[in-house]
Amino acid sequence: MGLKVELKPGERFILGDCLVTNGDQRTRLLIEGQAPILREKDIMTAEQADTPAKRIYLAVQLMYTSHDPAMHHETYFALMRDLVQAAPSAWAHVVDVSNHILAGEMYKALKSAKTLIAYEKELLDHATGGEGLRRNRQKERKSA
Repeated sequence: MGLKVELKPGERFILGDCLVTNGDQRTRLLIEGQAPILREKDIMTAEQADTPAKRIYLAVQLMYTSHDPAMHHETYFALMRDLVQAAPSAWAHVVDVSNHILAGEMYKALKSAKTLIAYEKELLDHATGGEGLRRNRQKERKSA
């Protein structure tokens, strides 16, 4: 049994090294075989990769869609080292992504990279919120 994909009008997806765009009607496809498949909502462009975790996702995406995933390993591991140096608490998430890559499970690595992106967002939101809290405390001290 193959993979069933239902597409909205105009929706795109990657099939192997091809970008496929649906026409103007809803479409249901049954895809059989061993080609990488990535729906539009899961595709990261270079312009969208504006954080360290998103750049890692993009590197994994390139591995997933490449005929030679090892060609992107050096980039991935450099990005991974940079992220872990900046945010050591992300280590467990990075290990999860890396283990899937080393096992050749690129789609699972992509899913784990999405979790890493969500974790990074939490860290950034917390850091931004924490900055606001510090400013409020400083204002309160000056008022007192």
